[in-house]
Amino acid sequence: MNPKNFFGELKRRNVYKVAVAYAIVAWLLIQAASILFPTFEAPAWVMKVFIAAIALGFPIALIIAWAFELTPEGIKRTEPGEELQSKPSRSRAWIYVVAIAGILSLGLFFLGRLTAPTKQSAPGEISKSIAVLPFESLSEDKSNAYFADGIQDEILARLSKIADLKVISRTSTQRYKSAPNDLREIARRLGVANILEGSVQKVNDQVRVTVQLINALNDSHLWAETYDRKLIDVFAAESDIAQKIAISLEAKLTGREKEDIQSAGTKNPQAYDALLRALALRNSSSRVDLEKQIEFSRHAVELDPNYADAWANLALTEIYKSQTPWTSEEQKERARTAAETALRLAPNSANAHKAMGLFYRYCLKDDRAALAELETARERAPNDGGVLEAVGLLQRAQGRIQDALVTVKKAADLDPLNAEIWIVLSLTYAGLRQFDEAHLLVDRALAITPDDIDTLAGKASFYQAQGDLDAAWRLLGPQPFPRTEWAGLIYYQQYYLQRDYDKLIAELGVYDLADKNLPPIIVLWVQATLGNLYLLKGQAELAAPYVEKVRRAIKELQAQNIVLPEVYRILIEFAARLRDRDQVEDEIAFVLAYTRDNHWILPSSEYDAARGYAVLGDLEKALPLLQDSLSKPNGTTTATLRLDPAWDGVRNNSRFQKLANAKP
Repeated sequence: MNPKNFFGELKRRNVYKVAVAYAIVAWLLIQAASILFPTFEAPAWVMKVFIAAIALGFPIALIIAWAFELTPEGIKRTEPGEELQSKPSRSRAWIYVVAIAGILSLGLFFLGRLTAPTKQSAPGEISKSIAVLPFESLSEDKSNAYFADGIQDEILARLSKIADLKVISRTSTQRYKSAPNDLREIARRLGVANILEGSVQKVNDQVRVTVQLINALNDSHLWAETYDRKLIDVFAAESDIAQKIAISLEAKLTGREKEDIQSAGTKNPQAYDALLRALALRNSSSRVDLEKQIEFSRHAVELDPNYADAWANLALTEIYKSQTPWTSEEQKERARTAAETALRLAPNSANAHKAMGLFYRYCLKDDRAALAELETARERAPNDGGVLEAVGLLQRAQGRIQDALVTVKKAADLDPLNAEIWIVLSLTYAGLRQFDEAHLLVDRALAITPDDIDTLAGKASFYQAQGDLDAAWRLLGPQPFPRTEWAGLIYYQQYYLQRDYDKLIAELGVYDLADKNLPPIIVLWVQATLGNLYLLKGQAELAAPYVEKVRRAIKELQAQNIVLPEVYRILIEFAARLRDRDQVEDEIAFVLAYTRDNHWILPSSEYDAARGYAVLGDLEKALPLLQDSLSKPNGTTTATLRLDPAWDGVRNNSRFQKLANAKP
């Protein structure tokens, strides 16, 4: 073929048309894939393989277009054309230019898509992210260390109200020391570009706060300043720091956000000092520190009864205490008073709405009112990871599982080193029976707290639900039997499913039932468990001492509204093995009514009820409850059914076998 007629031959064989059509279709397919693959959480390599396949197909399509043509008789090999006149044609020159440019553009497009990162933040997004590391205390008086922690906390609280910023929560930043050397690695782990470092020196009522804002990606100093203030004027310094950070990072500040971050909580320096002492203890889980938090917060509101932030913090600590074994109805009333006072003094305060929401959630069990308050708190403080986690748990309780996952993942983004959030996510995926994802997420939590027994037990519970008791035991076996509520229940489940009743009875000896500090709900659980185990072993005489103790304790705790739904599994089974049908139905009615409005817990309670009826041999009532539990998120699994001794009496029933052997 004459090289001068090559482009003419390309045109005659429709190679141009195929190239253009292929390019258009390829572009459309890649655009569709870039939307669909992330939606279905496909791994990053899938997109790269997809693009590579399309790119490799391009020359193949051109070769086929050159060699073959579509005719009325079908696809035939293209016959060589007659030699075209080699006459220059200016009118055809533009075709050659366009064709070459198109091929080059397509090649560059494929190259760009293959070499570009699969996930990249928008140019402005990463620049507006910040972590506030612990401030260094330069005070000679070491007892003033709380003050540096409090100042950091106050600055974080103000920054959390700026929606255009991404602000990492204190739980994650507290894992690092002041002024570390490896800022870039810390920024990478926290998912931010900027770090705020600082130091605080307090002498009597004089305070010096020094801060510097650093771009950790290139180690450049964006801004630094020193503030010398009297104690009562520190509020103004905190507000100024927050505003200058926003300006340095080019974050947009709304009028409302400016007003929120400029608010001064009190004019009483002693009240402010007392609140900072309380805030410095906020991440501690000890009973002593909890009592100190309450004491300091209460002292702050005594010094300034109009100090809304102190009232809110007092409410939060009182609410937390209300969920411990040391609670009472008076405790809950104190929480109510503090939350309502905070909201009355500062109706637009994020902390006040947070406190009121958590009071509704944990003290009144009113999830609808709780969610309304917490949504308001989220609007006022969009970077508060704790609020996001609480909202996500409430969405999950309402049955809005996908909304809950989105919300809690946002909380994890703001608080990436908070193991509790990763546990919540892992439990949610386990409830959806997506165990591969659940294991990956709980491993994130274990990377943060590798020795936490509750987290290890949580991972073991996933293996139990999958029917892999050996894998669960590899995690639980090396650990001593725990006294914590959650882990204790998982250990009980392991021994129970293994039918190792003697070992379980021996392990329950870790609980001293005469210990006044042992929560009554745990005493009840241990007594019911021992009684049930003795009945399973055919030793009714050893179970007898626990019968009346359990019945009496149930009535006392229900009267005090102290309920742990998970405990009702053993209470119902114990009553069923005693053949006390009235007691079984009373307990089933109580726990189903208690969990009726919680779409996350109810399926588990339905399974507990089904087990009770199964032990009684009443399949007509057991199977509908079992079917409901199997069909809902956070219900039981078919693997559990095949192992659970509660179903032994009906295991050969064809209807039960159909459910137990169904595909998960």
